[in-house]
Amino acid sequence: MYLITPPEIDPAAFAPVLEEALAAGDVACLQLRLKGVTDNAIREATRVLMPIAHAHDVAFLINDRADLAAELGADGVHVGQDDTPYDQARALVGADAIVGVTCHNSRHLAMVAGEQGADYVAFGAFFATTTKDPKTHATPDILTWWNELFEVPCVAIGGITVDNCAALVRAGADFLAVSAGVWNFPDGPGAAVAAFNKVIAETAPSC
Repeated sequence: MYLITPPEIDPAAFAPVLEEALAAGDVACLQLRLKGVTDNAIREATRVLMPIAHAHDVAFLINDRADLAAELGADGVHVGQDDTPYDQARALVGADAIVGVTCHNSRHLAMVAGEQGADYVAFGAFFATTTKDPKTHATPDILTWWNELFEVPCVAIGGITVDNCAALVRAGADFLAVSAGVWNFPDGPGAAVAAFNKVIAETAPSC
């Protein structure tokens, strides 16, 4: 699992919610995604939330802002096609950090990102989402294509829930990037993470 923070948070109030989610099952990564806020708001959210992620051995990424990721000692950055270019992001965060790239539904963009050295490519949106206004719609076959040809992990994103994620796992998604599907889960985020983990374990192809 790859968790993305809600688009608007009070870090202090969100901290116990995040703790509940991360304590409930296997999560590989947390992306801090705050748009339209000040740099200091990102700094404060990182100060509060990154230690919680690290306490659970979860990588902490910052959306778009490679400069702040480097400044704050985050584990990496996620960049979109309209954000900091990959090579600039890599130069800012360093060779050992994680740099992931949004590739929408484009095989070409994914191949370019992979060739440049991206640590993962993200495809989507696979389903309708209220978290953001997706620019493209992707279908599961792009995950299968990528997984069969390339070693770089692929992340599926966009409207993913416990009820619809199995098809993406079967198609070859290495990670499921989820926001509202966890934070708005009726039984709470901990129950959501546990439920996602169960579906992944039951659906993922055996090695």
